[in-house]
Amino acid sequence: MTMMRIDKWLWAARFYKTRSLAAHACDLGRVSTNGQSAKPSRDLRAGDLVQLKTESGDLQVTVLALSEVRGPAAVAQTLYAETEASRVERQRLAEQKKTLGEVPAVGKLSKRDRRERERFKTSW
Repeated sequence: MTMMRIDKWLWAARFYKTRSLAAHACDLGRVSTNGQSAKPSRDLRAGDLVQLKTESGDLQVTVLALSEVRGPAAVAQTLYAETEASRVERQRLAEQKKTLGEVPAVGKLSKRDRRERERFKTSW
């Protein structure tokens, strides 16, 4: 097998849980191959550069092998190799998130937070 659909490969490589989610990501423009936006039916070959935009950040992977079956995660990881630039950027974003700390949730304050706010207001 020398070529296959990109949505099938993304599913087999375990980037998306279902093939329809992979196709939807392609339709939304979150997947590109070799610098061009990819439709779900776009042919993919070994050696192509795939760029993915996910919630956790952007990924750039090089296709090493093709597989039409979704196997175990250990096998799926042999289908691609993440580029060094992508790995460095992902680690930099992870460190940045750690230094920023937890962002408080928007919505109703907890009982403890309300009491702290009241203490702060009355201290003035």
